[in-house]
Amino acid sequence: MEYFVNIVLPIPLERHFTYSITPDEAKILVPGMRVSVPFGKSKIYTGLVLQIHNIPPEVYEAKEIDQILDEFPIVNPIQLQHWEWVANYYMCTLGEVMRSALPSAFLLESETLILRNTDADVDESQLKDDEFLVFEALQHQAVLKVHEVSAIVERKNVLPILNRLLDKNIIYLKEEVYEQYKPKLVKYVKLGKEYLSDDALETLLESLSRAPKQSQVVLSLFQLQGNSQKPISITDLERYSNSSKAVVKALIEKEILEEYHIRKDRVTYDLDENSSIKNLNEYQLKALKDIQVSFKEDKVTLLKGVTSSGKTEVYVKLISEYLEQGKQILYLLPEIALTTQLITRLQEYFGEKISVFHSKYNIQERVEVWNNVLKKVGKAQIVIGARSSLFLPFKDLGLIIVDEEHEGSFKQFDPAPRYHARDAAIVLANLHRSNILLGSATPSIESYYNVHHGKYGFAEINRRFGNVLMPDMELVDFKEALRKRKAKGHFSERLLEEIEESLVNGEQIILFQNRRGFAPVLECLTCGHTPQCSNCDVTLTYHQYKKQLRCHYCGYHTALPESCAACGSPDLDTKGFGTEQVEEEVRTLFPDAKVGRMDLDTTRGKHAYEKIITSFEQQEMDILVGTQMLTKGLDFRNVSLVGVMNADSLLNFPDYRAHEKTYQMLTQVSGRAGRTQKRGKVIIQSYNPYHQILKQVTTGDYDTMYAEQIYEREQYKYPPINRIIKITFKHKNYNTLNEAAEWFSGALRTNFGGTVLGPEFPPISRIRNQYLKNVLVKIDKRESLGRTKRNIKRIEKSFNSISMYRSVRVIYNVDHI
Repeated sequence: MEYFVNIVLPIPLERHFTYSITPDEAKILVPGMRVSVPFGKSKIYTGLVLQIHNIPPEVYEAKEIDQILDEFPIVNPIQLQHWEWVANYYMCTLGEVMRSALPSAFLLESETLILRNTDADVDESQLKDDEFLVFEALQHQAVLKVHEVSAIVERKNVLPILNRLLDKNIIYLKEEVYEQYKPKLVKYVKLGKEYLSDDALETLLESLSRAPKQSQVVLSLFQLQGNSQKPISITDLERYSNSSKAVVKALIEKEILEEYHIRKDRVTYDLDENSSIKNLNEYQLKALKDIQVSFKEDKVTLLKGVTSSGKTEVYVKLISEYLEQGKQILYLLPEIALTTQLITRLQEYFGEKISVFHSKYNIQERVEVWNNVLKKVGKAQIVIGARSSLFLPFKDLGLIIVDEEHEGSFKQFDPAPRYHARDAAIVLANLHRSNILLGSATPSIESYYNVHHGKYGFAEINRRFGNVLMPDMELVDFKEALRKRKAKGHFSERLLEEIEESLVNGEQIILFQNRRGFAPVLECLTCGHTPQCSNCDVTLTYHQYKKQLRCHYCGYHTALPESCAACGSPDLDTKGFGTEQVEEEVRTLFPDAKVGRMDLDTTRGKHAYEKIITSFEQQEMDILVGTQMLTKGLDFRNVSLVGVMNADSLLNFPDYRAHEKTYQMLTQVSGRAGRTQKRGKVIIQSYNPYHQILKQVTTGDYDTMYAEQIYEREQYKYPPINRIIKITFKHKNYNTLNEAAEWFSGALRTNFGGTVLGPEFPPISRIRNQYLKNVLVKIDKRESLGRTKRNIKRIEKSFNSISMYRSVRVIYNVDHI
């Protein structure tokens, strides 16, 4: 009997591929195991086994698999179910979900090896110079890799040379799959077996009397072994005996010391004794009881707690309950910066039971966390991570906590799958039959709407922990301050007074400006020309620190021009301001204050977040300037003042969520102030201080904001009343894109009538030399979402059958935010 296997490959094709396997392989293979398979003419990919069966493919002859890569499945059935839901709901392929979900070290791809054909008769005089260089290298080295050939001939594109050598039958190519993950092995030493008895050791020390350094190492090792039963690493021994690597190496060569290796995880935490869990106050206890009641009814539960109300302590209590049941816990956070603080807090309670999973960890570290979760190791009982940690291979998931659930960072925009981690977590909890808690001081309109309609459970804490007062909020009319000359740079007189007072009192200050760089626009004062990105329809942002103009979309950058490119005038001035400019102004106005900055430019390194946050926590900085990274749940005990530099940049955004996001962001950043006994102060600078949203922020009136937003969204058919799918068309040719978008939207209108908006160019209509056009499809809640998606996909098939439109890229963004 013939055996076949269905494989999913990490490529954006909407189908599985069937390969043939032997009966012996059929006994070994299980869904969720990886195999390497040939695909296309010569490429070898890593595929994931979905199903083993006896039905051969009808259209093509099944190739054989290359090799089996796993001894046991690395992906479990619930994960595969979840991946299929993500692919179907967010209108992408299972291969794209697989590429996003698996750490890249698991996705082995082949490397082309170049070998010499020893049977060929080579006339060296007929070879060109570059061909001869490769031929000569292969006489000294059996195998060459493509990058090595590139280095030999000093050219990037070596394909023409290799093709010529192939035609002359001088070389042949071979594909080899290589493993990217290498376990970390630590070197340890122990005394050789012959010297374990006291007499043998005494004789050894006498024989080493002429080598005092070696004698010192042996004595040190003996002392270390006596003090502890733990294995002794070579580095520890060198440090303790105050000797060098050479001395230890000499002893190993004499077989006096024996060297061995132990595999060790790359991420380890230095821990003291665990602290006992704090007692909850009456408001937290009531919220905990409400959560537990909702959990018994198997409801998704929303915890709405004002900033600094002690939501984390409620989470800790719940986590400890589920740990006692032996369950795994997933703690999702929107921002990597938050994990830094939270890890420290949770480690105090749960010690080594915590693993962290996010993109700042390297490939090797992520593989280790994956394997620990898969094996349900003790150190991976609680996983803290950003949205990608949803895809880990949980076996016994008991609780998911989605902290700051309102955050837009939970939505992935590029590449596919464009999923929302909060919504995908709710489905994952359902598949595992586990409980899920959403927490926020400013819940998303969708979640609050579900609470109002009885779909979600609800718990609330409306007092700050320790009955600390909510911060005193003050709106400053910046237009008036400028008119009356009561402003210095971008600081109003009121804000400067408060900063001065806080510095005198030894308190810390946060200044929030949601734009990085020095200034968003550089303008010629003579002709009004502003430098634009050559790849995108956007002005270049001026970064003073690097003396550069940078594009925040494609990364294009150029040196700061000394004169205008259009008219040659040297009179250039900046418009608008970003975090760099705020930082510089603060340093000028308060030269004695220690100032730091936290934005994408200062947090690129792996430990960059940690350094800035720790330094601010330990009061090594007085003033921290930052973008929205600062708004998300960070806990600084000594911050008494928060200054919002320009609230209008948030409000005047072309987005139906602009008011909701402004309310959330300003409330969150305000919540960083006055988290201990003294009441904090928040100064919000605005050109329009009478705006209803700013008033609602200052009074903390979430319910009025919610009611107004719901009313507007009912009128204009936006979520949560309707569902929306944004379809983006991308192409390098402007006219082709216009025609294609018109054709597609015409077909959509025929199907869905007046609920189709567009096609319309977005505010930035060209990115990386690709023009963009958007169409918005609004779907009534009563209509079947699945049927709507199938209709859209059917239209896409007809669209792709038109040869002129085939090169236009169609991108779906379901539940676009």
